[in-house]
Amino acid sequence: MLASIIGGLFGLLIWAIAAVLSLAGFIFWLWMLIDAIKSKTLSDTEKIIWVLVIIFLNLLGALIYFFAGRRNAY
Repeated sequence: MLASIIGGLFGLLIWAIAAVLSLAGFIFWLWMLIDAIKSKTLSDTEKIIWVLVIIFLNLLGALIYFFAGRRNAY
């Protein structure tokens, strides 16, 4: 009985962690997509390419844009 309760709580904890990580990944992806679209330092062609990379490669594309394509205009 106790083992099934602990197992159920552990499963719920794993599910909650996965949900939080998924939401954080989606928010990061959306942030990078909006950043690429609104960037004033990228040309129109570069914007289109980066938007396509971010859309088709999902989180990997967002990470690539964050480290390689993002330029600070500040």
